[in-house]
Amino acid sequence: MSVMKNRAVLRWLVPVTAGVAVIGGGAAVGTFAAGADPALPPRSAAQLLEDLRTSRLDGLSGTVVQRADLGLPPIAALAGQAAGNDLAGLVSGTHTLRVWYGGEDRQRLALVDTLGEQDILRNGRDVWTWNSRANTATHRVLPADAPDRTVVPATPADAADRALEAIDPTTAVTVGRTATVAGRSAYELVLTPRDKASLVHQVRIALDAKEHVPLRLQVLADGQDEPAFQVAFTQVDFRTPSADQFRFNPPPGVKVTEATEGERPGPAGKRFDRKDAEKPDVRTVGTGWTTVVVAKIDGAATGDGAKPGADAPDAEMLSKVLGDLPKVSGDWGSGRLLNGKLFSVLLTDDGRVIAGLVTPERLYEAAKG
Repeated sequence: MSVMKNRAVLRWLVPVTAGVAVIGGGAAVGTFAAGADPALPPRSAAQLLEDLRTSRLDGLSGTVVQRADLGLPPIAALAGQAAGNDLAGLVSGTHTLRVWYGGEDRQRLALVDTLGEQDILRNGRDVWTWNSRANTATHRVLPADAPDRTVVPATPADAADRALEAIDPTTAVTVGRTATVAGRSAYELVLTPRDKASLVHQVRIALDAKEHVPLRLQVLADGQDEPAFQVAFTQVDFRTPSADQFRFNPPPGVKVTEATEGERPGPAGKRFDRKDAEKPDVRTVGTGWTTVVVAKIDGAATGDGAKPGADAPDAEMLSKVLGDLPKVSGDWGSGRLLNGKLFSVLLTDDGRVIAGLVTPERLYEAAKG
């Protein structure tokens, strides 16, 4: 398949309050390149983009290390967990994942930590999620007319896909230094926002010199020398994994839940109705890297009264977590602010969520409208 068509679902890995703004995942700084930069034939930015467009990814397996230093308060991860996302801790710290890709209908990701393992697999129309700590699993059968797309957030290619969507006249595209990532030579494509009001300074994508597949993605915040957000392979194999890697064999004693039509499985086997993912009354303000998203959310919780409905996952916990965010107010109204290195999110007391890769001041301006 073309990696340019491999749409990421990395927003599945981040808290609800941050998902509208974050570009991609992270990896441990300084662990992916060693020695001198490799000598590679010169290639222009246009040639590298064409390499990406025409590349084919038929199979892959490897280890991905992720590191995020977004400058968020600890409650950011808790907010995602309260919303039913047990993998929300990926928005901070360092994490190691194993990934397998065998085509558009075969993918697998395994997150292993000291507390256990969480897996998500797709094998044809069957999608499984498994949580070893809770010893629970959820099985879903995709509809026959379901679009072919990756359902497992897996590689730097997924993150790069989202970053490349941002290329427009507001973005300068240049070639950076060559690099060695996971023992392979790579070119570096650099995306730089032209609008200095963006909190994003640069997005750097390391492309395998032979396979033309992204091996590493880094996002640098304005005024920072080290990546705030990074995801990279530490080991990669471009051979197609065996079919056994995509078969889910429930461990002894596991509780398996069958997701019914109209539902989708959550990362820890929790179930959400499709209507929960709807985004009513959403608009945007501005263009390019300084675009601000404004969403009107019924029953939004800011900790000052309104709470999610009783059927929302861990509604009381979510309300408390959001209530711990700093209070802000102005001629636009009042609410709570989540402020990171790369983005800001404003939750207003009148039930709006306003977010962007911009400073809080830009959000306050949008809140007036």
